[in-house]
Amino acid sequence: MGFVKVGTVDQAPPGTAKVYEVEGKSIAVCNVGGKFYAIDDACTHDGGSLDQGELDGFEIECPRHAARFDVRSGEVTAPPADDPVTTFNVRVQGNDIELEV
Repeated sequence: MGFVKVGTVDQAPPGTAKVYEVEGKSIAVCNVGGKFYAIDDACTHDGGSLDQGELDGFEIECPRHAARFDVRSGEVTAPPADDPVTTFNVRVQGNDIELEV
């Protein structure tokens, strides 16, 4: 496994999430105060696209049923989801966002 360039820093301003397709997976890259985190884009409760939800600090809310996840760990912070989302290592090289998949 290695790091793959998915986009650039300017595509994901602070306080937003941007989804990228990487090797058949939809991965949401979240910018929290200039630090980037990457999680599986599908909510574990009902498959909602997390990048369409609200990013509030380190928590992202699913737009379907308001399940919340910590983007740092993938852990559930509010039901109805029970299972965490998968997280991915992310790094910034210059202006490039890279994910380890």
